[in-house]
Amino acid sequence: MGNAQSPRTSTDPRFATASRAFTQKELEDLKSLFQSLAAQSQCNGKYISPSIFQAYFGINGPLGERVFNLVTQKRKDHQLTFEDLIIAKGTYEKGTKDEIEEFIYQLLDVSGDGIVGRSDLESVLVAIFETLFKKDSSEPQLSSSKDSVGIFLAAANFSKHDEGHPEDSMSFKDFKGWCTILPSIRKFLGSLLMPPDPGRPGFEVPSLLHPENVDSNQIVLRKEFAWHIGGALSQHELEEWKLLYHSSFNGLSFNTFLGNISNHEGPTVLIIKDKEGYIYGGHASQPWERHGDFYGDMKSFIFQLYPKAALFRPTGANTNLQWCALNFSSENIPNGIGFGGRANHFGLFLSASFDQGQTFSCTTFGSPCLSKTNRMHPEVIECWGVVTERAEQDKHEALKGTVLERFKEDRHMLNMVGLANSSE
Repeated sequence: MGNAQSPRTSTDPRFATASRAFTQKELEDLKSLFQSLAAQSQCNGKYISPSIFQAYFGINGPLGERVFNLVTQKRKDHQLTFEDLIIAKGTYEKGTKDEIEEFIYQLLDVSGDGIVGRSDLESVLVAIFETLFKKDSSEPQLSSSKDSVGIFLAAANFSKHDEGHPEDSMSFKDFKGWCTILPSIRKFLGSLLMPPDPGRPGFEVPSLLHPENVDSNQIVLRKEFAWHIGGALSQHELEEWKLLYHSSFNGLSFNTFLGNISNHEGPTVLIIKDKEGYIYGGHASQPWERHGDFYGDMKSFIFQLYPKAALFRPTGANTNLQWCALNFSSENIPNGIGFGGRANHFGLFLSASFDQGQTFSCTTFGSPCLSKTNRMHPEVIECWGVVTERAEQDKHEALKGTVLERFKEDRHMLNMVGLANSSE
């Protein structure tokens, strides 16, 4: 950080402290931004009005009002000064982890009554989905706002009891736990004062691509589900996801599944809707290839989508991350694909028959049973390929390759199903 001097003096010691968190260039850029927004606020360049502030940062409604109120230090004068902007960004973006989380926690109290209740969270979630999807009517379709809010609200705990309030509220500990299993929400709420540019954390939703002959009404992965899963991914993994396999169109076949995904270079997202109506799945950072034991890396994770949303990343307790077994005869090596836990007691597992599976609580991801019961029967299985720019470039290069390179692709497919070497 630079030790820049403020381009404007102030008697507020917090302004001087916050200014030191920015370089001189950063302060000058913020000054230019303030002057531009203040000029649009028709106040002789002295302050930014609520409407201009909300329009620029793209946050409206109760959440936008609450952000403006906190940034202006709850003065209720509807005037955001340059000092306000520096102090707020100094805390919200340059502060310690605890300072940043405390600021975000206060954001959730949109009613301003001193507690974070269920109605506050509902208002925040409605504002988030309206911001993310207000211009998006593409397929797959969005669910109703009420359904979307409900699955994220279901992941929240309200363990704090406050006298004078009829309902329990969300404690600071509850809030941190909520953000841990909903990283997309944490990213969104942590970037509200960032410039509204492409790549703004928490504001990116992958484009979901599927063949024209696939009825979008039968697709399980919805936009808000993809946004939720994307909270644990990097920016370059949030551009396009391509449908590689759908059980309703490709049949409940493990071999078809492996064949359909064999030419995809990059991570995949497995989605399962079971006959109880629960929806969940896993993100596989490594290709699905035949192994006799667990493999993978710490970028894999599992998640719940319905009736509540939650995401569980590796805890470091073990490295039992991905499982892919086919044509093994030992009961200790169950054929199928899975994540976490241990053989025959997985965090999530689909048998090679694709008509049954299991989900147990596991220390690999610190996750609970993802469905209603430990034994599950899938109704729909989808697999989406995460398309990255590098993967697309590699694919185009492969198309220019030689017969030998085509042979390598075919051999890669045989390796997945365990038939490349007769000795196996």
